[in-house]
Amino acid sequence: MIRLGSQIRLTQKEIEYFRWLTDIEPAGIRTRADLDAYVAKCKAHYWGVSQDTQFLHWMI
Repeated sequence: MIRLGSQIRLTQKEIEYFRWLTDIEPAGIRTRADLDAYVAKCKAHYWGVSQDTQFLHWMI
């Protein structure tokens, strides 16, 4: 992640990792709030209480 003030930019490797891990495109992430919203969206999509879900949430 590249930061400049309040702006952030995910590297291509990070974008590919998030896409591989969640199967949800991390598009339009420009601020920390955008990143937090993306993470919340992913965790809401993959909800549950199993150990696998908890591990996935930790990975995200």
